[in-house]
Parts: sequence; structure tokens; C-alpha cells
Amino acid sequence: MENFILYEEIGRGNRSVVYKGRSKGSIHFVAIICSDKSKRPELTNHVRLAHDIKHDNVVSFYEWYETSNHLWLVVEMCTGGSLAALVAQDECLSEEVVREFSIDLMKGLKYIHDSGIVVSDLTPAKILLDGPGTLKYSNFCLAKAQGESLEEFFSLVMAEEMGAGDSKENIISPQNIKNRIKGSPVYCAPEVLRGADTSVCSDLWALGCILYEMFTGKPPFVSESMTGLVDLILNEGPPPLRQKEPAFSQPSPEFESLVMGLLQKDPVKRLSWDHLLSHPFWREAFSETYITVEKEQDDVSPISSLHLAPVSSQTTKKAQTAPADPASPNLSKSFTLDNVIEFRPKSALDIDAREAIFLLSSRPTPRTSNTARETEDKGSEIQESSVMEEEQSDMNACIKPLLYTDSDLTVTPIMDNPKILKTSPVRFDPKTLCVPAHSAERLSCLNSEDWSQFLQQVCGVLESVDRAGSANATAPRTKLNLLCYLCTVCNHRETATRLIHSQLFPVLVQQMRHAPNWDIRSKVMRVIGLMASHCTELRDNVPVTEAVAMFTELIRENFRSSKLKQCLIPPLGELLYLIATQEEKKERPGGLWVVPAAAYTVLMRCLREGEELVVNHMAAKTIENVCSRESQYAQGFITAEVGPALWYLFTHSTVDALRVSAISALCKITRQSAGAFQSVIDKVGLPSILSCLVSGISRVQQHMLTMFAAMLASGAHSHRLVHDRDFVMKIIRSLESPSSVIRAKAFLVLLQVLMNNREMLLLCCNSRLVMYIERDVRKATPGKEQQSGNEYLSKCLTLFIRHTVHELPAILDDILSVLGSIVGRKHPSPTQSRQLKQSLPMMAVVLHLLTSQIFRPQVVTEAFIIKFGKLLNHITSIDSNETSLGSAIGQAASEELIRNTLSAVEAISQHPALLGLYHCTVVDLIAPPLASLAFSKNVEWRIVSLRVLSEITLLLLSQDEVEERERDGGSEREGEWEGEDISSNTRLLTLISEALLPQYETLLLEPDPVPVYALKLLVSLMKHRMLVRESRLLPAIFQVIEERQNNTVGSTMQNAMALLCNLIGQKGTDLRPFYQQGIIEVVCNVFVEVTGVYLEKEMHSGLKSCSSLLLCLLDIIHCLLKNLSSVVRLALQRSDSNEDTEAAEELLLINKPLTELNNLLIQLLACNDSEVYEEASHCVSLLAQLYGGEGADRLQPEELLSLAHALQTHSEPRQQKLLLRVLKRLVSSKRERSRAYGRVWPSKK
Repeated sequence: MENFILYEEIGRGNRSVVYKGRSKGSIHFVAIICSDKSKRPELTNHVRLAHDIKHDNVVSFYEWYETSNHLWLVVEMCTGGSLAALVAQDECLSEEVVREFSIDLMKGLKYIHDSGIVVSDLTPAKILLDGPGTLKYSNFCLAKAQGESLEEFFSLVMAEEMGAGDSKENIISPQNIKNRIKGSPVYCAPEVLRGADTSVCSDLWALGCILYEMFTGKPPFVSESMTGLVDLILNEGPPPLRQKEPAFSQPSPEFESLVMGLLQKDPVKRLSWDHLLSHPFWREAFSETYITVEKEQDDVSPISSLHLAPVSSQTTKKAQTAPADPASPNLSKSFTLDNVIEFRPKSALDIDAREAIFLLSSRPTPRTSNTARETEDKGSEIQESSVMEEEQSDMNACIKPLLYTDSDLTVTPIMDNPKILKTSPVRFDPKTLCVPAHSAERLSCLNSEDWSQFLQQVCGVLESVDRAGSANATAPRTKLNLLCYLCTVCNHRETATRLIHSQLFPVLVQQMRHAPNWDIRSKVMRVIGLMASHCTELRDNVPVTEAVAMFTELIRENFRSSKLKQCLIPPLGELLYLIATQEEKKERPGGLWVVPAAAYTVLMRCLREGEELVVNHMAAKTIENVCSRESQYAQGFITAEVGPALWYLFTHSTVDALRVSAISALCKITRQSAGAFQSVIDKVGLPSILSCLVSGISRVQQHMLTMFAAMLASGAHSHRLVHDRDFVMKIIRSLESPSSVIRAKAFLVLLQVLMNNREMLLLCCNSRLVMYIERDVRKATPGKEQQSGNEYLSKCLTLFIRHTVHELPAILDDILSVLGSIVGRKHPSPTQSRQLKQSLPMMAVVLHLLTSQIFRPQVVTEAFIIKFGKLLNHITSIDSNETSLGSAIGQAASEELIRNTLSAVEAISQHPALLGLYHCTVVDLIAPPLASLAFSKNVEWRIVSLRVLSEITLLLLSQDEVEERERDGGSEREGEWEGEDISSNTRLLTLISEALLPQYETLLLEPDPVPVYALKLLVSLMKHRMLVRESRLLPAIFQVIEERQNNTVGSTMQNAMALLCNLIGQKGTDLRPFYQQGIIEVVCNVFVEVTGVYLEKEMHSGLKSCSSLLLCLLDIIHCLLKNLSSVVRLALQRSDSNEDTEAAEELLLINKPLTELNNLLIQLLACNDSEVYEEASHCVSLLAQLYGGEGADRLQPEELLSLAHALQTHSEPRQQKLLLRVLKRLVSSKRERSRAYGRVWPSKK
């Protein structure tokens, strides 16, 4: 690799970066692909199939290398971008261009198939163009030899890479490999979707899809869902080959026959190579002479485009090189572990350590000026290599239908539009009318004979003056009256349609020139305009071309007369809109009617500064209406000056209606050509346009967002926009609009920005993007009011969320890649520092998405958790200073990365459903680094780690417990599944006991709040209390309690008491260690404090936590007294055993301080909390049984009232019986004690 010099980055894909390189000592430029090692199987497959292929239509492979973290491929450089990018930019290609490109594709694919290779995943994104425009196949990552099993090959490569690792079976699972070798479903043949292997036939299907897409601009089968796409491919025929974009060329029968023959669903009926090469579409480009020459060349120069033997269990033997079959010049090889070294990359370790693996250049590529580079950037997307994915092209296909909504394309009439020019209503005199004054409805229903007679009368009147040649004074007035009548009836759709198809229309066109005065001419123009405005159908034989030419000529002749232009422009605009609409409806592009170029010229001149505003408005309205249709007639308005002229009207006009029409016209012409809006940006600057976006009314904002979206979708002028932070901020601000359509379009613009510049996602998330998404997901629920707007918003949001979810793994890959490059390094290089500063802040994006209820369920998968586990391992390395990150990006940025990572883990841990799905992965990959971080020097990291560990432990252990109960209750599970649960449970407990508990005392004795979460984790382990007891943590726990006696209701005290409660309450617990630590004294002191707070209700805000603590204390007292009661009962049963009696007496003495709590316990009997009452009543009862009336002689009236209140409140017989028994015991014990004192007192006296 030292033989190459690296220049600038020219492409980036999923886990790969493409650099421009040069062979040292020459001017031979190459593409150098730097790929993550996780793609080793794919790249090894590419190398073994492509390393000896030498063909004009296949990207040449030179060599590859391996460094500590990456694989590097050196391949032929193609500067023309990919075929997918070219089709996306041009939208569709002419048949001649398709033929020229297809010949390249045919030559290359025939050569590949003759070499025994099946491409398997043939897509436009994997076909590159070199400088002269030759197409080349570039990607053999998922290709295979005919008859070979790609799954077994991948298994061999992955097994060889991993060696004998313990976790090999988890990663090399059949399902994992199947997912890796899946190609793009858009170009997948039906038989492959049904489960068959890829073959030559399936490659030919994909070739048919590519030919279809080159001509139409989109694949033959497109759907928003995978299920829908599969259903289309399996069950539906491809749509007819039709271009709807500016090219508008019909496919020839030969081309249609070729494509449909390749897209036959039955592979038997699909065109074979013999029929394909002889197809008439190629015009003998593949003659027998050509094929013979090709075969001769193959025979003379055999290539090792390997005809590989199938890989099976028997292929572990040494590969044998057999002589080539005379009929087939291809060499036969198979890939096994014995010959794996043939396909290994060169190692960096083999290179002299003193010599750099890469010679980096900070200068631009030699012989390339700045201007040339800018031209290259604008002209195409450079080098989409084999590592590029196809999601972006699929996303573009989904975005395109959403750019313009129905509301964007809705137009209003040009004729009689009150917002342009208010006109007085036209009236006629029926008394002097020279024809029957039929109503419009009546005219539409006239039979043929009456209709013909009516037309003859009308035409006769209009032409009468010319024929008579006399100066009849009444003739002009009669004509005017007739024309006024026609104006009134032309407002009816059916009548207008009937009139425009009659002999009246040519007469009216002639009258525009031959009428005696402009009053009549203006009325004639008005009639023609109203006909065009209300006509619903236009036949081919209507002389519209003559009418347009006449209007154009009259405008040119009278251009200085503003009033005449106001009469001429509206009917001309309506005629142009009519023919554009009819062309779109009939789907017959190619010019049924001819519009002279002068018509566009005069309308463009009417937009210029200095014209009256009404004329400006009429011209702008004409452009708006015509460009709202997908028609070739809109193309005439696409000039260099149209964009700036419309923008000038928008910014300088004082008439609101004109401003809206101007921006709407600009929006619609941008649909035809994104260059129109780009010319405005170039002239006035992006800040001025953004200012208008922010301050504009909702309709203006909608049009401007639509233009930005259309320009980004075109791909031709997007580079500046996607890197402009101010632009992105202004678009995000649009998300605050009350209009759902504006918000939807803002999401659409942001989506395209993020597709081209992932780093902007950080800015968006920091600007509350996730909040806006969550708000609109709730509002965009189908079925609510404003359904159409909500449905559009929902579609845009769905695409945005889908893309963002897809980006998150790539973001993690980038972070892991840059962190992996500095593992163990104390001083990262400047290049590495720059990459770290670029990639690591994106961790904030991961945090934003994981804390969102919209993204979290879609993002958190097993693969995601695996990557996150790797990230946490890097975090532990950074925290322990094994990896020096602070020196590269600063200490604050390093801490921010750790903080965001731990917060992201905490966000996942707070949702049990996600953890439960992947509990084994969480235990193996997430818990170990958290256990390490629990002893970090940073208090914040310790707190978060312990908090997350306690949540994970509590959830996973309780989940295992529930599942065990279900299995014990009779549910039958497979032994393998059951063993897996036990295994993950055991691994988690082993981790805690070995990594945490031996050093846990240091955590418990730290200042708050660390002990809070340390104790919480211990509480979560209560099902496995032996861990806590064996860890000898009791002294530390009691020390924690003792140090916090002055804050009895704090979180630390609560967790400590909860822990003691669980430990003491477990059946069979040995209480001697607790007595040794002074449990009685601790409980008495804390109980007195807590009960005082509880009874006085001094802390209303903390009453709930105080109640929880009180219940723990009551439970502890209850457990201690129950244990004492069982010991005393045993001693009474064994009255002859002095040992049991002494033990009982000793224990009675130890627990006697609990009698001091009798009065407080009695007061608790009067509380309303049923749980507190139950526990307190049991404690009072046991104390009365064990100690009689001790402590009762100090009973105050308050205690007696509490007993009385308890008897009144708790009316259940069981509860009252218990209270009466306690009261009896207290009273009787007191009476007996009084008698005893009475007998003793006289003797003393």
C-alpha cells in the first residue's frame, strides 16, 4: 500500500470510505476503498471473483491490504458516478442512449456469465461510468459461481476469521448469513423471492429492470412496503413503458419487446442469451462475427474469472487444479480453509515499520484546478463504489410523488379573475339579438339539425359585413350584441366544449384580424378565452395552433398598448393551458398542437419591470397555470431569466395577489426545471430567500418549501443547501407552522438534507426535531379531521422516520470506527483527531432518538445492542485512560461522549419490553462494561452505571422468576430455550458476584448519592440473597444507616431499610448477624423518628416515601417478633431443655427494647392506611403475647383513644377479634402486675 498516495475523500458508504489515490511514481489514478473489517466475507468474495477479470465493462481490481482496523481495496477509478445517479439526475433517458448504454451492459454481463459467475445483486447503483461514459460492473460482493452456495462460502470466511472463538456459533448463524447475502428486492426475480437460488436467468431479469428504469426513470415495481413490493413482483405485470418527463418519447416496438421479454415471470419463458443477442433492438450490434471474435479472444487469453466448484462439507480437502476443459477456458478453483491464503489481503505487518502504509497528501489532486473540482462536484456524484447501498435511490423514488400535492398544482382561471382585473358583467339585449336567445343549458341539448342551423346563423352574422361590403350602421352593434350573448353561454362547460369543436371557432379566429374595430375584436378574444377556459375536451382537428399564432402576432404588433395586451394575454393563456391539460390527459406527448416560440417570448417580455402590474399578473398567471401540467408546452418557459423575473415580481410588487401568483408560478416552473429556482438563489442570495420564507404568509411558505424540496430532489444544486446551517435552522423553524402541509414539506426538505449530509442530524436534534416529530405523529393519526393534510403529513413523517432509523446504525458504525482507530494510543494523529471531532458529537443524536417513544422501538434491535456493547467497551477504555481521547478532542468533549452514552443506555433500561427481548445480549455485552464503570473515578459515571445495573438486574431476574413460575405451573418449553434462560441468569449473577460485590463496600461508604443506587442494586438481588450474605456487606450496610440517622426519610435510608427488610423477611434467614450489628437499636431509633413524621404529617410532599419507609420498619419488627415467638414456643415445648430455655430468655432480653415502641404502634392503629394498620396490629399482638403488658402501664389517653377508634373503624370480625385480644392481654397483664405489687408493698412497709 506504500505504493499509493491518498488524496481527498470522494465517496462514503455504509461502513466504507472511498478516497482518490495515485500510484506512486506515475499519473495513474485509482480509487482506494477503506472498509470496516466486518465486511470481510463480502470483500473476500469480491476479490476472489474479480481479481483476474480484465474487461472493458468491468471495474479492474488491482490489490488489497489489511491494517489493524480496516481492509483497503485498490480498484480502477470511475469519475462518472453511478448509473443510478445519472438516471436520478436526468429522470429518464432516450431510447438511443439506453441502447448505447445497454450494449455496454450486455458485453460485460455476457463476459461475466461466460466466466461462470452469477452477479446475483445487479442494480444501477453498482454500475459505474468512467470518464468517456463507458459502463462498468463494479460490485461482486454478493456474486457467486454458478452452482455454488454463497452461504457456505461466507461461513468458511467467517469461521477462518474467528478461529475457535466461543461465540462463533452466535455470529455464524444461518439466519445471520442469509440476511447478509440478500440483495436489493427491487431488482429481485420472482423465482428468487419464492426461494430459488440466483442464476443467469435472475441476472437477466435484473437487466430488464435496469433497462426499464433507464427509459422511464423508475424501476418497474415500486411500493412503500416490502410486502407490497413482493406482491407486485410475483403477481402483477410491469407497467407500460412510458415517459412522463420532458423527453416524452414513445418506446419502439423492438425495445418494448426486449424489456417485456426480460421481465417474464416464468424463467423458462424469459429471453435467453441466444435470443437476447439476436434481438432486433440491437441493430446487429451483436453479430455472429462479434461473438466469434469474443470467443476466440477467450480461447487465446483464458481468465480466472473463476468457474468455482460448489462449496460443501467435502471441500475441506486440498483444492486440486485440474486441466482446463477444452470447451471452457475458465480455470476451476474452490475456496476452502486450506487455500484461504490465496485470498488474504496483504498485511501491514509485512511492511517496513519505518515506512508509512499510506502516503497522505493534503494538496488537491495533481493537474486538477479548483475550477475543475467545482465542475466535477456540480456535474455528478463522484464514484459510487461497490460499498454504496441502494436505500437512497429507493428513498428518492418515494420522495418524488410527495414533492407536489394537489394543493400545489391547483390553479384559478386567467379569464375574468377578479384578483387580476375586475371586469363588469357582460350583458346582451335579447330583443335585438339576431339569433334565438337559447340558454346555455338549452344549447347543450340541441339536436344536430337545430344546432347546425344555430351555428349557421351565428357565423352568418359575424361574416355579414365582410360579404355585404356596405356601411350598415347596425351591423357592428348587432355583432357586439351577438358576441355578448356568446360570452354568457360560454360559461357553461358542455356548451363551451360544443362551440369550440364547431365551425364557429375558425370564424372567431379570423374575426380577430378582420373585425372592423377593436370593440368587436376584444369581444371575439373574450369569447375564445371563455371557450378555452370552460372547455373540457379538445379534439385534434381544432385549429388551436392558428389561434395561438394569431394572438401572438397581435400582441407583438400592439406591444406598447397595455390595454390591448390586457385583452390578448388572458385568452392566449387559457389556450396554452387548455392544450397542456389535454396533452396530459391523453398521454400523447410529442405535439398535437404547435406553439410558436414567439408566444413564449412575448409572455416573458410581459414579466419585465416597467410593465403595468395587471399585465405582469396576467403573464405570471399564464406561466403558473401552464407549468402546473406535465406537458412539453411548459418547457418553453424555461429560460435563464424566468426565475429572477418572477422573483422580482414577488419581492417588489405591492399587490398581494400578484406576489402569490409570481411565487406560485416560480414553484411550478421549478417542477419542470430546478435550475429556475437555482438561478434566483444565484442572483439574490440564499439569505434573502430564507428571509422571505420566514416572513411569508402560509401559502408563500408552502411554495418556497416545495421549491427547496424539488431542487434537492433533482440533485443538481444541492451541495450548498445541505451544508448551510442557517438554511437548516430556517426549515426547522417551519415545523412550528400551524399548517400540516407546511410541516410535512419541511420534513421532506430536512429528509433530503440528511440524506446528503448526515452531520446535520445533530443540529436538527439540538433544535427540538424529535419533539416536533412526536407531536406530529400524534396529530397525523388517520381518520381525524383534515384527513387529506394529515395523510400527507403522515407519509412525509413515515419516510423521515424510516430514513432516520436507518441512519442510526451507520452513525454508531462511524463512532466505533473512529474509536477503534485510536485504541491503546496515547496521542492520536491529527487526521484521527479531526475524524473524532466530526463523528463523536453524533452520539447526542443517538441519545435524542433513544429517548423518543417514536424511534426507540424501531432503533433498539439485537444488532444495535451488540454495537452499543462495543461502544461501552470503548467508554471503559477511555475512562481508565487506556485510550487517550481528551488529548484529541478535549476533556469536555470526552466527558460529553461518556455522558451521552450512559444516558442512552439508561434510556433503554427504562423500557422493560426492549430489555426482555434481548436479555442474553444485554447480559453478555451491556452489563460487563457497566460493572467496570461502577468503580470509575468519576462520581457521575458511577451513579449512572449503578442505576442502570439495578434496573437491568431487577428486570431480568424478575423476568426469569416469572418464566420459571410459568414453567413450574405446567407450561411446556423446549429444553434448549429453558437452558438459555438459566444460562443468562447465571452469567449475570456471576458477573455481579465476581466483578461488583468484592469491592462493593467502597461504594456503600461513599457520600450520597452513590450509596442510594448501590443499595438499590442490592435490593434487586434479593431473590438471590446468598450473594449479599456471602459478600459480608452487613457491617457496611449498618454503617450507612448509622451515618444517616439525621435524615431518616432520605433515599439512602429507604433503600437500606428495604434491603434489611428483604434480607430479614426471607424464610430461613439466620438473624444472629443482624443482632450482632445492633438491629434492635437501629430499628427503634429510626422507627421513633419516622413514626413521629408520619403521625404529625409534617412533610406532606414526602409523606409517600415516609409511608414506604414505615412499612419496611413495621415489616422488620414483625419478622423479628415472629422469629422470637417461634423460639419461645420451641422452648416451652421443650421445657426440659435448658439450652433452648436459655436461648429464648436471651432473645427475649435482646428484643425487649421493642416494647418501648408499643405506644407508637398503638397510635398507628388509628391511621387510615390499611397496610400500616395490618402490620402495626400484628406487631402489637405479638408484643402483647411475648411481653404481656410491659410498656402498657404508660398508656396515655391518646393511645386508648387510638384503640377505641381502631375498634370503631375496622368493623371486620377478624380485625376486631385481634384488637380485643390485644386489649384483654394488656389489661389483664396490668391487673396481675398491680396485685403483685399490692402483696409486696405491705411487707416492705
